[in-house]
Amino acid sequence: MAGEGTNPFAHLLSEIKIGGETFKYYNLLDLKDKRYDRLPFSIRVLLEAAVRNCDNFQVKEEDVHNILDWEKKQNVAEGVEVAFRPARVILQDFTGVPAVVDFAAMRDAVKDLGGDPKKINPICPADLVIDHSVQVEFSRTSSALQKNQELEFERNYERFIFLKWGAQALKNMLIVPPGSGIVHQVNLEYLARVVFKNESLLFPDSLVGTDSHTTMINGLGVIGWGVGGIEAEAVMLGQAVSMVLPKVVGYCITGTLSPLSTSTDLVLTITKHLRQVGVVGKFVEFYGPGVEQLSLADRATISNMCPEYGATVGFFPVDNTTIKYLRQSSRDEKKIAEIEAYLKAVNMFRNFSDASQDPIYSEVVTLDLGDVVPSLSGPKRPHDRVSVSGMKEDFSNCLGNQIGFKGYGLPADQHDKTVPFVYENQEYTLRHGSVVIAAITSCTNTSNPTVMLGAGLLAKNAVEAGLKVAPYIKTSLSPGSGVVTHYLQHSGVTPFLTKLGFDIVGYGCMTCIGNSGPIPEPIVEAIEKNDLVCCGVLSGNRNFEGRIHPNTRANYLASPLLVIAYALAGRVDIDFEAEPIGLGVSGNPVFLRDIWPKRGEIQQVERDHVLPVMFKDVYARITTGNERWNKLEAPEDVLYPWDTRSTYIKKPPFFEGMTKELPAVKSIENAYALLNLGDSVTTDHISPAGSIARNSPAARYLAAKGLTPREFNSYGSRRGNDAVMARGTFANIRLVNKLAKKTGPRTLHVPSQEEMDVFDAADRYREEKQPVIILAGKEYGSGSSRDWAAKGPFLLGVRAVIAESYERIHRSNLVGMGIIPLQYMSGENATTLGITGKEAFTIKLPEELKTGMTIPVQMGNRSFNTILRFDTDVELTYFKHGGILNYMIRKMI
Repeated sequence: MAGEGTNPFAHLLSEIKIGGETFKYYNLLDLKDKRYDRLPFSIRVLLEAAVRNCDNFQVKEEDVHNILDWEKKQNVAEGVEVAFRPARVILQDFTGVPAVVDFAAMRDAVKDLGGDPKKINPICPADLVIDHSVQVEFSRTSSALQKNQELEFERNYERFIFLKWGAQALKNMLIVPPGSGIVHQVNLEYLARVVFKNESLLFPDSLVGTDSHTTMINGLGVIGWGVGGIEAEAVMLGQAVSMVLPKVVGYCITGTLSPLSTSTDLVLTITKHLRQVGVVGKFVEFYGPGVEQLSLADRATISNMCPEYGATVGFFPVDNTTIKYLRQSSRDEKKIAEIEAYLKAVNMFRNFSDASQDPIYSEVVTLDLGDVVPSLSGPKRPHDRVSVSGMKEDFSNCLGNQIGFKGYGLPADQHDKTVPFVYENQEYTLRHGSVVIAAITSCTNTSNPTVMLGAGLLAKNAVEAGLKVAPYIKTSLSPGSGVVTHYLQHSGVTPFLTKLGFDIVGYGCMTCIGNSGPIPEPIVEAIEKNDLVCCGVLSGNRNFEGRIHPNTRANYLASPLLVIAYALAGRVDIDFEAEPIGLGVSGNPVFLRDIWPKRGEIQQVERDHVLPVMFKDVYARITTGNERWNKLEAPEDVLYPWDTRSTYIKKPPFFEGMTKELPAVKSIENAYALLNLGDSVTTDHISPAGSIARNSPAARYLAAKGLTPREFNSYGSRRGNDAVMARGTFANIRLVNKLAKKTGPRTLHVPSQEEMDVFDAADRYREEKQPVIILAGKEYGSGSSRDWAAKGPFLLGVRAVIAESYERIHRSNLVGMGIIPLQYMSGENATTLGITGKEAFTIKLPEELKTGMTIPVQMGNRSFNTILRFDTDVELTYFKHGGILNYMIRKMI
């Protein structure tokens, strides 16, 4: 085996001539291994990355052999871990701010240690798109866009100044200003490389992103998925991520969509289907002759909702449709030629009509496009698909069903309740099923010209038929990029959308992530006083209860066309076949079928009006097109001048007291348990999330800074302030801690026997210079990967966690923050060992730590053994340095 730092696969480096230019690439065909052509195309991307990056430290020769042997290794019960180094990282502003804060703090630390702070930059290219901040405060007015953007800048001034500093100071990082679009759509239309070129070396584009819907880029043939902030920062710093070699479900698509069905109907059908199949932790790879019937935008829509069907990726390999889209989106012709030639050279270019190219899959499921019918999903989950034809009956059943995902538990005599209310001096009626929010939103659908132009043509037909949307319904249109505005205007449908109230309100996630803004007070009052189940209809990807708006108890995901249809109807409990959608100019009934545009008509408008020049125009000014951003005066210093008055951006204490020299490994003496937790404590229990409760430590901190409760904002918006986030760690009202008398964010300060807020106890232990640990049960840290679920405990002074088992990524994140993960011996836990959590714990660490070694834990005159869950040499290295960021700082000086 080759030594650390030398690539044992260097002999695979070959040359290829494209357009008269010579490039290098790792020729996987020179492995001369028959298993390669049997690998799913998604696994081939992992293999290439492992071959190219193999250094026998982060990426080992064994990783390459395991990936090549995927067909057998995918079935290993305990899972085979491999290392993967993505080509780039993508972030949105909520998750991107803490990453930039860490880079700014690292620069300070390098300077303090006598190094050059300019060396601290992302090693791996990173793109940050500001899209999570804008809200639908104003709608149904031509000034809505301007007013919403003004408010966005007013509310986020501190964050934006800081991010603009990052845009100027950090190399290898592109920050896309607010008002440009949604991160995943901008990625699809502009940022994605498909094939990377590093000097003369070609290799597949790949990425991780700090947003679960990063998978949208899989539709363009680019492997990528969502990760937590610590993994993203690690990749930005040139480190590999660890992953379990996944099973790959082959999803065979056949047939043709019916003229009435859209890509949205298709993705909702696939989402429900794959939820039933069970694909959590697996890759899904689409194949079959039906894939050729799908446009690139259709594929991106399907890949976007990958988190909703539960897979890690939903992958469409590159084919001729991909190349066609790259031309449509104004990618450089020379670049397109390189993409096609390289992918063909390594057998990663797909012909979906050629069954001889079909690889081996873990399992295969099939869908006939002809079976797809117009659909919505709801009222509380994205995979609860309902056909439009069955919507009236389904909603009626939901009203009476037992409270749950498909039920509201209302007695039968309440189902037909009507409530009059006055809005703008006119009386209207609300009832169960009334639509109060109708939003064309989210990159899921606004990236797809077919459904967007279809919605525009439906609006045109509706207006010409004399139909209107009730003025109290909050309608909005928030495109994922400026390209959408171009082609809507160019095709002439914008005035008709505006006439129905679908004015452009902003370029960002908006209603899809719950930034839906207020609805009229008379409606709020009518809903709350009468316990009405009113509805939101949106072209988004998630509709969990409470996500879209507090007053829309039922929320349905739908195509942009159906968003308009249900807005016109004013209710969701309608049978469009039997009931008119409204009355025309002369009072005649108008049915949905009368105004629904034909597929051929939509496709012709798309061919005529979605032009490469539009993409070129929008993205030529992507970093300079927002005048408000241009006028922001950000510091130009190499080091960020921290403002101690800021409550949004604060220098974190991660590197306080750091030395150039590697510190000695220290044992943990007489630590107390900050918390004694049971099984399945998730990152949602640990990580700060949601609004800041008025009686919480975070609220007291902000109030002491002179802020009123109205100004507290959310934990999400304050991720750049460690003082707020530390106070919000373990602040979940549903936390069950065996040291506290009842559920909630409380614990026992053991020496004084006083019960107090978790943060206050941690703060007192810190003042007493007393280390703390956490006791936990099975699956500690399960759920979505969240960086503050590891950063928060570190700031609370947690030195170690002793658990029965860990969620894989969270355990890795703890190591990344320098926290020791220990695991009880098999069959043991706090209960079997008679541990109450009120003991003092001493954990003796030898100077020579080894992966998986046994570590004794002393409690007074008795002890028990644990397993040290540092699973790789890389993790041991990170821990010895005090965490991954400290490791990178020492590496840079």
